[in-house]
Amino acid sequence: MASVRLSELAELVGGELVGDGDLEILRVAAIDEARQGEITFLVNPKYAALLDQTDASAVIVFPGVEVEGLSLIVCQNPYLAFAKILTRLQAERPAPQGVMEGARVAPSATLGKDVTIYPGCVVGENVTIGAGTILYPNVVLYDDVVMGADCIVHAGCVVREGCRLGDRVILQPSAVIGSDGFGFAPDGAKYFKIPQVGIVEIEDDVEVGASTCIDRAALGVTRVKRGVKLDNLVQIAHNVSVGEDTVMAALVGIAGSTEVGTHCTFGGQAGTAGHIKIGDNVTIGGKGGVSNSVGPNQVLSGLPVMPHKEWLKASMSFSKLPEIRKDVNRLKRQIDELEMKLKER
Repeated sequence: MASVRLSELAELVGGELVGDGDLEILRVAAIDEARQGEITFLVNPKYAALLDQTDASAVIVFPGVEVEGLSLIVCQNPYLAFAKILTRLQAERPAPQGVMEGARVAPSATLGKDVTIYPGCVVGENVTIGAGTILYPNVVLYDDVVMGADCIVHAGCVVREGCRLGDRVILQPSAVIGSDGFGFAPDGAKYFKIPQVGIVEIEDDVEVGASTCIDRAALGVTRVKRGVKLDNLVQIAHNVSVGEDTVMAALVGIAGSTEVGTHCTFGGQAGTAGHIKIGDNVTIGGKGGVSNSVGPNQVLSGLPVMPHKEWLKASMSFSKLPEIRKDVNRLKRQIDELEMKLKER
């Protein structure tokens, strides 16, 4: 692992350098674990006191922070700067390895320059893989899959027939792209399987978490648009459309034919009904349930969802419901007694 001068890192993130730009930085470390030759970062002001104790050579900070005896990179978004510097120092792509022994690649497959395919992989007929893409062990690409350049597909992933992935897509271990949508027609007491003959299209710069499943469309396309980030164990059903730069935390479930807008955020275990639309810039809190279409630019929580501030007020009353119930019953009895007395007059 080669070191990088601090001045180069400041230039990389567009930050202001304060101190010795010739310092050689080897890696990024947590503020309470950093040593000489390492850079740390301060995102939350409550940890500022730890700067007096850190042994780091330099710190990424937000404007207004001053630390005696340490070199600084000052920037408006220290967390983003941390991510870029970490990528530069410690997340370089491995050198290309080609098709390794033990991988099975169909003769009709087209492989771009510097592709790496590890042992145990199976690449089907008429598959296209873009330059620089890496398939880790036991990845399976069915026939007619198209995969763009510089993708990273981790161990155990499956991409089924005809599905299309853009450039720089990352699939974490055991993700499944293009499994059959959950479609069955009632047939008396039984169910008849509806063939799922559509595909999945994943656009550029999408990351799909471990064991996340994106179902192929019954007809047409299930589409995940540019820049979407899906956590582990997310379920995207058939014919769903997920808008650009949307983020979904673990265990989110999006039911069939739902349209999600751009730059939405779904907390863990949130879910939607099918055949609805969610507008742009919508945030759904953890475990939120969306049963009907919602407009743009909202923060919603609860089941069913309501404006987040209203949900906070309502949630404060949950623990008091038994007491409130007793009071209501007591008042009801008093009213009944008063009514009886009025009738006796």
